[in-house]
Amino acid sequence: MEKVTIWHNPRCTKSREALKELEARNLECEVIKYLDNPPSKDELKVLLEMLGFESVREWMRTKEAIYKELGLKNETDEEKLLEAMAEHPKLIERPVVIVGQKAIIARPFSRISELIGE
Repeated sequence: MEKVTIWHNPRCTKSREALKELEARNLECEVIKYLDNPPSKDELKVLLEMLGFESVREWMRTKEAIYKELGLKNETDEEKLLEAMAEHPKLIERPVVIVGQKAIIARPFSRISELIGE
């Protein structure tokens, strides 16, 4: 099996469930605490493609206070949305699980099976 990476927020129940599921499957994981080490805009672009989303907004936590504070609801510029996510990683929907060149948002954590084929 290829390396498994999870963008993880230890304070998030869904993220903890996904990590627990990966560990239960005896998969070695690289855990990236993206709130502590925010990704760059370029890293977000790469992952957005891996996720297969057509719009950045599909990957955003639109109910976060910072989303409203920044007035992102009516923003149509995808680059500006990526910049907002890079500057405010709380906007990134989690957990993201990556294997090879594919990624998913593991909500619910049972989606992990889609990615690792078990």
